[in-house]
Amino acid sequence: MVGPSMTDDERTIAGRNLKIGFVALVSASGGLTALQAGGGITIIAAGLIGGLALGSALLWFLVQWWQSLFVKTSR
Repeated sequence: MVGPSMTDDERTIAGRNLKIGFVALVSASGGLTALQAGGGITIIAAGLIGGLALGSALLWFLVQWWQSLFVKTSR
């Protein structure tokens, strides 16, 4: 039998994990940049929090953009 290799639940979990990983990567980038610049613990924490906010905003934008592609192509 040929069909999808993932169930709907597995696909939902994989999508959520991908989103969490994306936001974590952007957040870690902010913290590591602050660390490389020689910032103290407060600056590094601010870099992590700023990266978390930026990653969340970027993820929201990408999800909206991705959904708009499917709405336009399904006519």
